[in-house]
Amino acid sequence: MSEFAFMIHPLDVNDVYRKFPIAKVMPNRLVEKVMSYFPPIYVSHITGVASKYKETQGCFIACPLTARQMVELPENYVLNKIIQTGKLAEKLGAKILGLGAMTSVVGDAGITVAENLNIPVTTGNSYTVYTALEGMKKAAEMVAIDWRKAEIAIIGATGSIGSICARMLAQECKYLTLAARDDIKLEKLAAKIYYESGLAVRTSTKTEKILGQADIILAVSSAVTEIINPAGLKSGAVVCDVARPRSVSRTVAKERDDVLVIEGGLIEVPGDVNFNFNFGYPPKLALACMAETILLALENLWESYTLGRNLTIEQVSKIGKIGEKHGFKLAGFRSFERPVDENNIKRVRAIRLKNSNSQAV
Repeated sequence: MSEFAFMIHPLDVNDVYRKFPIAKVMPNRLVEKVMSYFPPIYVSHITGVASKYKETQGCFIACPLTARQMVELPENYVLNKIIQTGKLAEKLGAKILGLGAMTSVVGDAGITVAENLNIPVTTGNSYTVYTALEGMKKAAEMVAIDWRKAEIAIIGATGSIGSICARMLAQECKYLTLAARDDIKLEKLAAKIYYESGLAVRTSTKTEKILGQADIILAVSSAVTEIINPAGLKSGAVVCDVARPRSVSRTVAKERDDVLVIEGGLIEVPGDVNFNFNFGYPPKLALACMAETILLALENLWESYTLGRNLTIEQVSKIGKIGEKHGFKLAGFRSFERPVDENNIKRVRAIRLKNSNSQAV
């Protein structure tokens, strides 16, 4: 019996092809159309999760809509599909449901879904924030960037993850630039940060204009297309991509070996874990949003821990401590499903040290 369930969905038709190779003979739009008529899908049983305090098991379930469909189809239709998938979690005996990728973004970020189910729901965004910031800081230190004094840019800053990342970083760093599409939301967030921490942040609705100045880029956008490309990035920069679907184009890793791109929020789950499903990572590794759902099951915390777009610093800090208690830890850095090349780290570090030495002369 599953104590927890985590909802996934195909990010694009390529994910569908991996599960149903025969679908490759069909046009992409037709594949999406056919998938939209599918019922919720039971994907796999998750076993072997064990901390020194408790063992648990769960399952993956899938909502049969791609990221593009979740953005373009009528919101009520998409929400009903997500709720139907949540009903499957209930039938499987889950005591809590985690929302993955775009299922956690649609509408009011899980609130309506939770209201229509009889089990608690979490988006996993609190633990995503905690691990994103920890991973970003660790990566910066590896390449000799003092993140407290570096130019940090947050792409997608007004979203639920971006805004709390900005508020927490503002308490520790000196230079922070926030980028998003809505200028009014940016100004409101900037005012809130100034009130809370006294830091005057810069804001921009033009992402491409701020990338060239940033030593560290934290990408947390909910856009369905890639928005960070090779051109314009600062040599020696660290780019931490927490977004799903990704905000960073694969061409950055191919064309800019002077830049370090890492995936944020990858966690090593304790125990002899078997997800019984290949979602692109080595055994025992999970995204932070998945990990939050598992943590709540291990902690017997059967509540809708993270819902909506207004996260609190207290929420993030609490789930971080729960993660430490149960032995969850950041996994080794990965970039586009592969371990980060040590030579890439050394190369970026050498650039940073050279620039630092030249400025000191």
